Amino acid sequence: MCGILGVVARSPANQLLYDGLLMLQHRGQDAAGIVTAQGNSFHMHKGLGMVRDVFRTRNMRALLGHMGIGHVRYPTAGSSSSPAEAQPFYVNSPFGIVLAHNGNLTNADTLNHELFIADRRHVNTHSDSEVLLNVLAHELQERAAGYQLDPAAIFSAVSGVHERCQGAYAVIAMIAGYGLLAFRDPYGIRPLVFGSIETDAGTEYMVASESVALDTLGFRLIRDVAPGEAIFIDVEGNFYNQQCAAHSSLNPCIFEYVYLARPDSMMDEISVYETRLNMGINLADKISTSMRHLNIDVVIPIPESSRPSALQLANRLGIDFREGFVKNRYVGRTFIMPGQQHRRKSVRQKLNAIEMEFRGKNVLLVDDSIVRGTTSREIVQMAQEAGANKIYFASAAPPVRYPNVYGIDMPTRQELIATDRSDEEICLEIGADYLVYQELDALKQAIASVNLQVGDFETSCFDGRYIAGNVTQEYLYKIESQRNAGSQSQTGRATQLDLSLLPID
Repeated sequence: MCGILGVVARSPANQLLYDGLLMLQHRGQDAAGIVTAQGNSFHMHKGLGMVRDVFRTRNMRALLGHMGIGHVRYPTAGSSSSPAEAQPFYVNSPFGIVLAHNGNLTNADTLNHELFIADRRHVNTHSDSEVLLNVLAHELQERAAGYQLDPAAIFSAVSGVHERCQGAYAVIAMIAGYGLLAFRDPYGIRPLVFGSIETDAGTEYMVASESVALDTLGFRLIRDVAPGEAIFIDVEGNFYNQQCAAHSSLNPCIFEYVYLARPDSMMDEISVYETRLNMGINLADKISTSMRHLNIDVVIPIPESSRPSALQLANRLGIDFREGFVKNRYVGRTFIMPGQQHRRKSVRQKLNAIEMEFRGKNVLLVDDSIVRGTTSREIVQMAQEAGANKIYFASAAPPVRYPNVYGIDMPTRQELIATDRSDEEICLEIGADYLVYQELDALKQAIASVNLQVGDFETSCFDGRYIAGNVTQEYLYKIESQRNAGSQSQTGRATQLDLSLLPID
């Protein structure tokens, strides 16, 4: 779950990129990077930390040009503490290409071997995004007519990427002297939208992970990049698009709507906010059936993403809705913090209970999901300490029982509280008096009802069904071993080479 952004403007793009990345900051807080294009030259600055920390005035002034891409990262592969794996990535041949990637390739190791043996390309980090960049570079090299590229050759190269790469990938890239390229995997797992704005100098384009980046900067959302589709905007602002996959189908990651995306975003013509309202309705209907024996005094959301679901649930059940927790907005999201110890410490810093809303009451706490259970356990304990009589817990999503391999940071089963536990055992583990989960079919209906054109979803973390295929037990065991090793040693292997990049810092 990274955030990616691309701009083709008629004026300097650096401020647009910076402001757009701020709107996508929720998608990654470990690293940030921007590359701009000025003629045939790239200007890059990237580093570890949040957008506001990585970029200073001197960095922004050096990001020259009217076109650029940006990235905010949290790690799904590789090392979270290595500056080498901050994106965008760069390769100097052919032409000069920079790339930002959201997702995860499930055949990255095989591709890495092919790149070295057959394509004579060297990958310098553990990042699958650098693998993807080199695959794209090789395919462009194969299809270029001498020293020239045209949209047909570029789209043909993307077709080659689709044939070789497996897993989830939403990509924005720049080719020096040519323009901006964006494409999405044939299953449409990770989101990607684009829009435009009319200025006195002409049309400007923006491509982003979520529509909120477009809205806040005045761009009009045109549509989503379709699964398997590529769009190309040249340096003159001419727009091209083409379907580049032999077979494609829309299967968006369902967890985007549960938790990852901002509620004010539109993705695949689906309002994230509306889906969360629907989740609350469906969950209320289940509670009215399975929890009728419970006397609930008040419904309290766990800030922030569960608030629409909790509000609609309370309205549906006719129970008071109250804000019982105050969130410190200056503490990072616990879901993407490395290490259980760090996560436990941050929960109390992030949330504080309002005692009067708990004292002597039977409280129904509503959260978007329960992943590791660490946060849920701490919150239940906080409610107990605030004087709650009974604490019931509702999850707007089903139990997370399986690793996600398409770009979400939950790859090992032993980290998931629902692994090999019944609902009753999970309830006991988090310390609640009663626990209810959303049904998977009800969750699908809550989202699909907003856009009937969506045929299916990527739901592997709930049902273990990997929609893009080719995910074996051996692969799951390997990523589990890699994650365990990474938690013990968070040192990066190497630094990415800034070959031919102009120094700006």
